Amino acid sequence: MDLYHQTGQTYNTTRTADPLITERLSALTGNKKNDKILDVGCGTGNYTLELAATGLQMFGTDPSDQMLKIAEENVSPVIWKKGYAEKIDFPDAMFDGAIATLTIHHWLDLAKALKELYRVLKAGSNLVIFTSTSEQMRNYWLHHYFPKMMSSAMNQMPSFSKIWEYGTDAGFEITRTEKYFVAAELEDLFLYSGKRKPEMYLDPEIRKGISSFSDLAQADEISSGLELLERDIKSQKINIVRDRFDDRMGDYLFIVLSKTAGV
Repeated sequence: MDLYHQTGQTYNTTRTADPLITERLSALTGNKKNDKILDVGCGTGNYTLELAATGLQMFGTDPSDQMLKIAEENVSPVIWKKGYAEKIDFPDAMFDGAIATLTIHHWLDLAKALKELYRVLKAGSNLVIFTSTSEQMRNYWLHHYFPKMMSSAMNQMPSFSKIWEYGTDAGFEITRTEKYFVAAELEDLFLYSGKRKPEMYLDPEIRKGISSFSDLAQADEISSGLELLERDIKSQKINIVRDRFDDRMGDYLFIVLSKTAGV
């Protein structure tokens, strides 16, 4: 998480909570007012705070001191605590639900983390993961301009089959999946947020909030890829490039893992 220690100061300028994603997280957890919800890998707490505003009792945990420092600057009833997904510093069966928003690719051990989340959830509660699977990422047009960067990002991203395998091993049942397609009005500017607005990637402030673009190992490719992208936007060749990629699998995915009642 060293990368996020470095980018924490600018992260909030582009990574604001998106209203539609917030609404789906709330609906898919299936919780009611005053329920205790854990946001694991909460970052600067944008989604944590938005859900707290709906009446949920939110708890945010993240391994980055910088991210949590920014989160704690907000006046809110949220309880913030440093921690890793693999080692959650809360008692067994404490929470009525949990969310993990664009964070599982940063977890050190997905299998161990899912077992920890199962431990801290009450029976009958849901863990809602919002992520992009490696299968979906194969269809991002960003591959045309940044092949090495995208290959690295895909290698870091768990496949749906791994999430299913480790989730069921932990005791969860995957009860629902819901495709998410990037909308033009998306407010949270994560990796594929520029799907419909490629000119967004030319803005260095937007790139700062996207971990893949902050990878110094890919700096040369990113620089040359941005030059090509800028030329293709001006010539409108970008439209031909985008048409080569099929998004029927969705761009991201909500995955609902349920801890069966009575377990």
